[in-house]
Amino acid sequence: MSEPIRLSKYLAETVPCSRREAESFIEGGWVTVDDVVVQEPQFRVLAQTVVLHPDAALAPVEMVTIVYHQLLTPGADALPITMENHASDDGAGIRTLKRHFVKLVPVLPIEPGASGLVVFTQDWRVVRKLVDDHATVEQEYVVEISGELASGGLKQLNHGISFNRRALPPAKVSWQNETRLRFALKGVLRGQIAHMCESVGLKVVTVKRLRIGRVAMGKLAIGQWRYLPSGERF
Repeated sequence: MSEPIRLSKYLAETVPCSRREAESFIEGGWVTVDDVVVQEPQFRVLAQTVVLHPDAALAPVEMVTIVYHQLLTPGADALPITMENHASDDGAGIRTLKRHFVKLVPVLPIEPGASGLVVFTQDWRVVRKLVDDHATVEQEYVVEISGELASGGLKQLNHGISFNRRALPPAKVSWQNETRLRFALKGVLRGQIAHMCESVGLKVVTVKRLRIGRVAMGKLAIGQWRYLPSGERF
């Protein structure tokens, strides 16, 4: 070759295989250029050593769901999800590919300024599950509060507060310690937790989401993410 050509074209001519198959191999993380995995079919090669992994398969890249531990401070943006902040102890057994970071949709967005569990997915089935079943999917939060709880306030938090002129469904609210309440709620609405606290004389200091359905954040470090394995369901 006297001029650089696309990696997909080079691979298709040397394996040989079709151009589409070459693109699938590359996007699947099966191709190295000078011992470095390259996942972009348009990457240009000239005199480099291109190798197709002996275990390369043409299986389509599966849609993934990502669990992320978000920490936000006032005025700050969430850290991007990249290969660099992938949890080293992720036990899902999924090979990390650049295609996993494309078209990720946030599901059940967290309250502005809150921290904790955030879910992103490429899988329309997960989106449908969490959107359609929003009213029945329980979410768990730890809320740091200030102020003095009104008489009978804990009972009222569990059942007896209206929001946007509608009675809220029963909740499970308990003290975690002297300044923190644990909330387990279904069908959580934007601003609901702050409103519930204000209704009983409390002010929210911080909000942290720990769980959505059966998926918990667990020991995931701040700013890191993991894959949702096939056996873990919301």
